[in-house]
Amino acid sequence: MNAFSQLLEQKPASLAAQDFLNRRIFLRNGAAALSAAALAGLLPKGGQASSPSIASFPNFAPKAKRVIYLFQSGAPSQMDLFDPKPMMEKERGNDLPESIRKGQRLTTMTSGQKSFPIAPSIFKFAQHGQSGQWISELLPHLSKQADELCFIKSMHTEAINHDPAMTFFQTGHQLAGRPSFGSWLSYGLGASNQDLPAYVVLSSFGSGRPSCQPLYDRLWGAGFLPTRYQGVKFRNSGDAVLYLSDPPGIDRAMRRGMLNDLAKLNRMDHKTVGDPDIDARISQYEMAFRMQASVPDLLDFSTEPESAIKQYGPDVRKPGSYAANCLLARRMAERDVRCIQLFHMGWDQHGNLPKQIRGQCRDVDQPTAALISDLKQRGLLDDTLIVWGGEFGRTIYSQGALTENNYGRDHHPRCFTMMLAGAGVKKGFAHGETDDFSYNISKDPVHVHDLNATILHLMGVDHKKLTYKFQGRDYRLTDVHGHVVKNILS
Repeated sequence: MNAFSQLLEQKPASLAAQDFLNRRIFLRNGAAALSAAALAGLLPKGGQASSPSIASFPNFAPKAKRVIYLFQSGAPSQMDLFDPKPMMEKERGNDLPESIRKGQRLTTMTSGQKSFPIAPSIFKFAQHGQSGQWISELLPHLSKQADELCFIKSMHTEAINHDPAMTFFQTGHQLAGRPSFGSWLSYGLGASNQDLPAYVVLSSFGSGRPSCQPLYDRLWGAGFLPTRYQGVKFRNSGDAVLYLSDPPGIDRAMRRGMLNDLAKLNRMDHKTVGDPDIDARISQYEMAFRMQASVPDLLDFSTEPESAIKQYGPDVRKPGSYAANCLLARRMAERDVRCIQLFHMGWDQHGNLPKQIRGQCRDVDQPTAALISDLKQRGLLDDTLIVWGGEFGRTIYSQGALTENNYGRDHHPRCFTMMLAGAGVKKGFAHGETDDFSYNISKDPVHVHDLNATILHLMGVDHKKLTYKFQGRDYRLTDVHGHVVKNILS
């Protein structure tokens, strides 16, 4: 036992007596007592919070053990990718009819336009696979996976601008401060691999519009849940995790001893203060220690067969690229990481859409198709759910000038497309329809809360039961809304 450990083991009577006279200890204990009294007034009579324990989930047998959420930040244009509207060619340049717009609000970027000229997609569509799914020529690799895909073409949301829309998708509320989707999963289901976080976040910059909307850490934050449930973001350049290696002169045994001593100090502090964040800090230190061994192995692609690497496309060896992140997501799935979320920026194409969307599709087409194929080949697609899509859709009318080969599109929350594949969803299936202008939903609408309820259902969780008591009320990801979209379930 070293001198520091010996110091922790002993507590002289004189030191104990001084504690009672120590002003800082007195104030700190007093604050803790007042906090406990205030908290007791908010709790049920039993004195315990009504939040569920991990043991209560899953509520029923899950179809999916893990989810890979491929979030396309900036909002892909549905009518250029998955929702063809051939009738619009006859309407090219005509003003969007008021009978279609129905007075729906516009962003400030187009509300001042004198006209709203209809801009049909210049890209060709074809039906693919035995299921005959309509997919744009921009996605040739993904088209080959048509019979694995499940489309929701009738998504709608409430927010019309990026930040509140992304926050709404990730947390179920437009205002920041609530737990993220992955944090709810981590809180309810826990981790399957004790050497890696339950919730990992990766990000990449799109080549279509590199200076697109930024990302914020709160999109994968724990909100009012204990901080141990927040997403762990791997950096997309340099070391994936900072301080992964021990400094010179520190070996694993020495690090282990330091953490043991630090844990003793933290437990002493917890006994005095009662702050639950101290327990979270201890567990995070332990996870960091385990990650020092597990993360380098995870990031080492040298064990991958060359054929497996090549299928993800030419960018797969570029750290932080969408392709590299897709391969990394598959390796995490093999290691039973519960929630893997990729954010790919660059889809906010208000102008010069034809050029920019080509770049974005080159980024995501081959890697997404490879991820699906790779998981299937390894027997992992049967219990892995893949979700692909952005925060809202785009308008059929052009933002700015419309020419024969160029146009832009504004934000459109009233209808857009999400794509799913894998565990528990129908293969080669399309749910919902939009009108001829891809402006309004004509059949089977699906709200963001419905989508989140469905994802949780596939993970074996009843979204109405996954709650956490905070400031006197029970919160959940879907708030007081949400219905499972049973029509897409296999």
